[in-house]
Amino acid sequence: MYRRVHMAQMIYKFTAEEYQLMGKAGIFHPEARVELINGEIIIMSPIGLKHSVTINRLSRYLFDRINTNQGIISVQNSFRIPDYSEPQPDIVILRPREDFYAHKFPLPEDILLLIEVADSSLKYDQTTKLSLYAEHHIPEYWIANLERDILEIYRQPQNQSYLKQTLIDSAVIPFAPIAFPEIKMTLKDIYG
Repeated sequence: MYRRVHMAQMIYKFTAEEYQLMGKAGIFHPEARVELINGEIIIMSPIGLKHSVTINRLSRYLFDRINTNQGIISVQNSFRIPDYSEPQPDIVILRPREDFYAHKFPLPEDILLLIEVADSSLKYDQTTKLSLYAEHHIPEYWIANLERDILEIYRQPQNQSYLKQTLIDSAVIPFAPIAFPEIKMTLKDIYG
């Protein structure tokens, strides 16, 4: 799909299928961190130590409390937003499936909770990705904001935003995902 930018300039938007074919053809370096957002191939920031540790803490906490009958925890794996996006969030909890999505990429309707851990990508996660996730009805989106060691919780997607936004900035205030209200967490579980 092409879109006109200026009179003499056009931009090609890649589909998710074309993006996958490029990966299979070896166009991207095997260790390249890229994702497809709205038809554009985005180079992702390198993962720093604090980012990595936060993902490890969060995923360990969730793996210890959610079994595969409740949800599938997917760490740094893609899901598909037809036809022009294939984001690679830090953590996604998917609806359970016996085949673990072996025959198709998960779609937005398969997602119970999506978490991005953000330092250098914070503004991008708060704008472009938030808009994309809300537009495609991801029910709950968390941003672990490493700049401030807080958690941003977004719920009730409508159009390209979320109606309910909560900022957790106290280490003692418990919170839980909508899909798993029994899993009480605090910022200490995320940031140590």
